[in-house]
Amino acid sequence: MKDHIAIEGHDGAFAAYIARPKTLPAPAVVVLQELFGVNADIRRHCDELAEQGYLAVAPDLYWRQEPGVDLNVTSEADWQHGLRLYSSYDRDAGVRDIKDTIDAARRPPECNGKVALLGYCLGALMVFMTAVRSDGIDAAVWYHGADTEKYLGEVDGLNAPLLMHLAEEDEFISKAAQAEIKAALAKKPNATVYSYPGQCHAFSRHNGKHYNAAAAHLANGRTSEFLHQQLRRLSVESEVAERS
Repeated sequence: MKDHIAIEGHDGAFAAYIARPKTLPAPAVVVLQELFGVNADIRRHCDELAEQGYLAVAPDLYWRQEPGVDLNVTSEADWQHGLRLYSSYDRDAGVRDIKDTIDAARRPPECNGKVALLGYCLGALMVFMTAVRSDGIDAAVWYHGADTEKYLGEVDGLNAPLLMHLAEEDEFISKAAQAEIKAALAKKPNATVYSYPGQCHAFSRHNGKHYNAAAAHLANGRTSEFLHQQLRRLSVESEVAERS
C-alpha cells in the first residue's frame, strides 16, 4: 500500500510519501530526499524499504519553498531547478521538519515505536544535522552528504548509531572534507564510515549517471544489515524489558 500523508509540523503542515509493509506494526524509516525533491527515485527507495518490512516515510523538505517538487535527475533544467532550491534551503528549519516527521512516523499504531533516518545527498546532510541535534533516533544512515564537514563541530551530540557511505571520488565532497569526516567520526564508537574507492557522488542512485551496481549492492546490503540489527535488536530488547 502506498499513499501520501499530511504531517502537522510546528511550522505548518507538509506532505510526505508513505509506503507501508504487509505486516504491521513495523519499524519506521524516514527517508530524506536529494536536491530533486520526493521524486521517483526516493519513492522507489521507500517502496523497497516497505518490501523489506519497514514503514517508509519521505517528507517534502522543500514545502516552504515549493511544495511537491518532483525533478528528473537526467534533465539539465531540473538539475538547475534543484540546485536553486538546494542553495536557498533553510537547513535549521529542515531539522525541525524532520523532527516533526520522526514524531509523526512514531505516533500511529502502525509503527512499533522504532524510527531510523536514511538520507541521500541533501538528505544525508540533514540526517547528520538531525542526529547530532536530536535524541530519540534509533539508527541513522548517510549516503554522500555534501557539506557535512561544516557541521562536524556538533559531532559530540551524536547518540544514535550512524552508518555512512562515502564515495572516494565524490565531486561534491573533497578529499580534505572526506578526511575531516573520517577523523571526526573515528572518535565516535557508535559511527561506522565505509569508503568506496573509485566511486563518484550518488553511485547508488537508481539509473543515475554514476550508478555502479557492485558498489550499490555492497552499500545497500550494509544498510539493510545495519537497519535490521539496530531496529530489530532494539525491538527485541524492548519486548524482553516489557515481559520482565
